[in-house]
Amino acid sequence: MKNLTTITDPVFARPIKYTFADLFFLKFIRDERDLPFIYLTLKISLTLIPVGILLYMPFINGWVWWLIAAAYAYLNNFVFKGPFGLMLHCTSHRVFFKKKYSFMNYYLPWVVAPFFGHSPETYFTHHIGMHHAENNLEADESSTMPFQRDSIRDFSIYFGKFLIRGVYDLARYFFYRKRKKLMFRSVRGELLFILFCVAMSFVSFKATLWVFIIPMFIYRLVAMMGNWAQHSFVDASDPGNEYKNSITCINTKYNVKCWNDGYHISHHEKQTMHWTEHPLYFKKTLDKYVSNDAIVFDGIHFLHVFMWLMRKRYDLLAKNFVSLGDKFHSSSEVEAFLRSRTKKIAF
Repeated sequence: MKNLTTITDPVFARPIKYTFADLFFLKFIRDERDLPFIYLTLKISLTLIPVGILLYMPFINGWVWWLIAAAYAYLNNFVFKGPFGLMLHCTSHRVFFKKKYSFMNYYLPWVVAPFFGHSPETYFTHHIGMHHAENNLEADESSTMPFQRDSIRDFSIYFGKFLIRGVYDLARYFFYRKRKKLMFRSVRGELLFILFCVAMSFVSFKATLWVFIIPMFIYRLVAMMGNWAQHSFVDASDPGNEYKNSITCINTKYNVKCWNDGYHISHHEKQTMHWTEHPLYFKKTLDKYVSNDAIVFDGIHFLHVFMWLMRKRYDLLAKNFVSLGDKFHSSSEVEAFLRSRTKKIAF
């Protein structure tokens, strides 16, 4: 167990003076705190995307092609995947560009996202239109509740269901909720991505596999691993309570790289809260975490949680568990508490 210490996760600090480039880009965005998103978008647009396009060039072949393919895979999966995915997450909850430049809001989901395996707008419709609306409860097609959440077998079923019929289930959800615009956007985005991959395969199947198809499988696996970890510890007596169906991870490099994504409890409580506000809000609302027996980990992130659950390493989870309110007196008590929150909950 750990005691709560200083929070090191990033908060907004206005610079003494903005650069010329900063001032130029600030004209377009709604919130000055999102300026880092501009520079991340530029980095991706000037590195990853050109490298991906190079793989389609007929004069690139042999060992040079594979060298460029390795560079693309490295940039995609180890440099940009997390930051881009969570930038897309933040800009789905809070509109990025000003109304005057609203057409620019299409650039991330329609141009950049496919290079990371996202079919256009399906992330928005799934996450905003369904997941937050249903809050991991029965109608949430990505709910973790009916699964044993420390079971590799159950996660495999969970992921397989999402991979094979995820968009179908999402469209069906919107159809029965009479939210046909979101249903149309979901189906349109998925079908256009599939058709685009088919068309590009006639140009070069090898390049399309490497640039778009493999990233799609990796993204969907990582997304489901993340959602599984975020909603692994659910109180069966109060599963709709954000403090009892989600977790928070503090003081981790992941929060620096991925825009405070570890604050999943407060994100579900206030989904439009700006990413820089979560650490301060966490300290401000500590009494809620204590009174609701909320689960907070220090120094680890969601993939740690996922991997340790799959290995049933509750000892490691307990080691990084933050003791709030002095309710636990030993690691064994924490382990028992965490195990009780991962059991299947029948709908």
